[in-house]
Amino acid sequence: MNLYTRTGDKGQTSIIGGRVDKDDARVEAYGTVDELNAIVGQSMTMLKEEKYSDIYAELEKIQHELFDCGGDLASVLSKEKRVDKTTPEMASDLESRIDAYTQEAPPLERFILPGGSEASASLHLARTVARRAERRIVTLHKLEPVSDAVMQYINRLSDYLFAAARVVNCRAGYKDVEYERSAIVFRGKKSE
Repeated sequence: MNLYTRTGDKGQTSIIGGRVDKDDARVEAYGTVDELNAIVGQSMTMLKEEKYSDIYAELEKIQHELFDCGGDLASVLSKEKRVDKTTPEMASDLESRIDAYTQEAPPLERFILPGGSEASASLHLARTVARRAERRIVTLHKLEPVSDAVMQYINRLSDYLFAAARVVNCRAGYKDVEYERSAIVFRGKKSE
């Protein structure tokens, strides 16, 4: 198998059900999800200690789910012909983990600075890319319908990554650094 096909040399790429320009909103959306997946993988390399085994396993599952989201975003097949892989249950699973991590981490009242341990900083980076992916998906949705499950999952994933980053810092003995000019903004809220 050749890794190169030369079919994209003139600025187009194949998607499920057709071809589009490489800067198409659809390609921007699933491409950003792909970038997010790579950063999640990078974060996993920093979480090999036993105390992070639950987060590591969850991130590996998330990588598979991000492929599902990317595949759903890359399809232009008609509603009758497509079978979306992203399900509402995937977002629900993230919510249960967010709730657990919110209980494990110290209470949060103010915005915090991304950082602490290297693994936590990487998860914060993944969170910001998840937010960008969400913006790209919203842009695509303004042009063409996008699965509600994909939009919900990516939105919830950024919350999960925030909660996981805080727990990683907590388990590593790092205290979150509050943004010094932040008002109290999280009165009982569970995530960013």
